[in-house]
Amino acid sequence: MLNFQLSDTQKEIRSNARRFALKEVLPKAWQYDEKDQTPMDVLEKAFHVGVMNSDIPKAYGGKGYGLLEGALITEEISAACPGIATSIFDNSLGMEPIILSDNETAKQKYLTDIAKNFKLICFATSEAFMGSDVSGIRCRAKKEGDDYILNGTKFWITNGGIADYMTIFATVDPDKKHDGICAFVVEKEWEGVAVGKPIPKMGQRCSNTAGLSFHNVRVPAENVIAEPGKGFMLAMKTFSRTRPMIGAFAVGAARSAMEFAISYVKKRKAFGTPIVNFQSLQFKIAEMFQKIETARLLVHKGAWEADNLPDPTISASVAKMYATEAAWEVVDEALQILGGFGYTQMFPVEKLMRDIRLYRIYEGTSEIQRMILAGHALNTYEPVMPDLSEFPVSKDKPLEKDAGIWRCSMCGHVHYGEEPPETCPVCLFPRGAFKLYGHDSHE
Repeated sequence: MLNFQLSDTQKEIRSNARRFALKEVLPKAWQYDEKDQTPMDVLEKAFHVGVMNSDIPKAYGGKGYGLLEGALITEEISAACPGIATSIFDNSLGMEPIILSDNETAKQKYLTDIAKNFKLICFATSEAFMGSDVSGIRCRAKKEGDDYILNGTKFWITNGGIADYMTIFATVDPDKKHDGICAFVVEKEWEGVAVGKPIPKMGQRCSNTAGLSFHNVRVPAENVIAEPGKGFMLAMKTFSRTRPMIGAFAVGAARSAMEFAISYVKKRKAFGTPIVNFQSLQFKIAEMFQKIETARLLVHKGAWEADNLPDPTISASVAKMYATEAAWEVVDEALQILGGFGYTQMFPVEKLMRDIRLYRIYEGTSEIQRMILAGHALNTYEPVMPDLSEFPVSKDKPLEKDAGIWRCSMCGHVHYGEEPPETCPVCLFPRGAFKLYGHDSHE
């Protein structure tokens, strides 16, 4: 039995996040967007009120919330500011490889510390020229005794410039591709770790993004969370659990864009009447609402599967791809409804448009999601319908003894008789195109 109702606890979690978003996030969003800075005081307040790190297991001092609860929180924060929401959520992304790993020492040390103290942790697979090809990592990890020595760079790292800890993916040999990738927990204060200046971006300006550099950084054995050959799968498992959250970001931002559009059409007049009376605008609002509702359902399904099933990859990709692309369409229509005002910085929609564009890129581009879904549909998906060559044909026509039913494999034409025709009368292919569907005796 399906149940689409949130529990009382989940409703309270959402209400708390909404109050925090409206009271603490929204008033500072445009100020810090203009300054291109991350509001550290807001992040610290998020930690203290419990909207950050909610997914740390109880065994390490956390609340132990699932991804569905995380999606509820993320949507509310993103509705106020997608950029600040990104920096708040990034702790969950940074911790996920540790949570998924078998390294109990690292879990006890870092998860416990992050649950107890205001600490930030970032996630680093991306490199300047790696793009979506995680197997193409160049950052090197050289084994030295039980430790590893890191050399190389990372780029596009959310919270990279402000994080205390880092989950770093590197390789022992770039030529080994997937088989060479490993992962570590690194501390920013270690010798040889350097942080670049914030990367100037079109949107998400309230979220720090920076490059990282490692020069002969010694990583002790107890900080290895994936040995060579296991790092790639750890990264993929992480994305399968965090991609629904990107969809939740998109849902929150799209919801706000729709609400701003509704507010505008109810107050604006044209041609002597409120424009809310124009059916064309009513249809736009209806489509916005439909896309947001659909996206939210897909996000919640992906989050639920991540909480309850061993492999949420497909639902996570569907949620991420649909929600981020639908959100772009919603924000674009909202800006269109506001017209010239939507294009100005005096109204909030242009910021939402700048912020939301990133969601189709990070944590796996829309193109990567299509590759994942195409691979599933073409290779592992199990069809219900029979193969076209086995599609049922009518057997009602009386057949003579020894007659059969022949189906053209090219166009599907059905011929009844002892032998197939020399040429298909429909597509004109020779008789070799016919296959016996089959009838050996008179029924």
